[in-house]
Amino acid sequence: MFDALYIGATGMQAQQLNVDTIANNLANVNTTGFKKGRIGFSEMVAKDPTRLASIQANAEAGLLAPSVRAGAGVSVASLSKLFDMGDLKKTDSALDVTVQGDGFMEVVMPDGTTAYTRGGTLKINKDGHLATQAGYALKPSISIPDGAQALTVSADGRVQVRVPGQTTPAEIGKIDLVRFANPQGLAAQGDSLYRSSSASGEAISARPSEDGMGTFAQGYLEGSNVKMVEEMVNLMVAQRTYEANVKVVQAADDIMGMVNGLRR
Repeated sequence: MFDALYIGATGMQAQQLNVDTIANNLANVNTTGFKKGRIGFSEMVAKDPTRLASIQANAEAGLLAPSVRAGAGVSVASLSKLFDMGDLKKTDSALDVTVQGDGFMEVVMPDGTTAYTRGGTLKINKDGHLATQAGYALKPSISIPDGAQALTVSADGRVQVRVPGQTTPAEIGKIDLVRFANPQGLAAQGDSLYRSSSASGEAISARPSEDGMGTFAQGYLEGSNVKMVEEMVNLMVAQRTYEANVKVVQAADDIMGMVNGLRR
């Protein structure tokens, strides 16, 4: 197979995934807590031991020696999330809670495993526990008493409510934060939820506002960290790069046509 055809095809495939990622970023520009994705590329290098031995055996192969190091196209090295913080949007809703700075809240999934979120609009689920909009309870579990009013979440995660018959707020629990050595390695689950992976490492518990950990902001939602102008520029660059690879494939096809059309 003519190498230029394969190289051009790898470039087209890589840029298609790049365009798909940019499209997903733009589609979620107004999604609360969304973290934009980024594609990382790496060079593919041809290493053919047979060709290398053949060239080394040829005393006149000095000019051909670089051919064993010829590139063989491009591959996708990584598809990661960027956890730069988005702009905070003031809502004044008691159930809107987000993390300001570094850190994730823990939630319990239906299968009993743990997932992680940056916050959002919370609710009281059918069991009376504080949970995400999808109904996943926070970890550790925080039970809201019947008739509770004026729920407040302090910067350090302490949850307080006013209970009928009491004059002072009662503390009913505390929301913890965790961090990861490599948050870019977290596996996205949708609905602004993430799971740990071998790339992210295990969750590390820490107290809010200590050792660089973030704090809680009640009455705020974190917006998407997608910058539309930046994504539009990236989209144009990806489109032009895709077109350039198409031209390479077309040129290689034309050359092969010329070779096939030769007559003695």
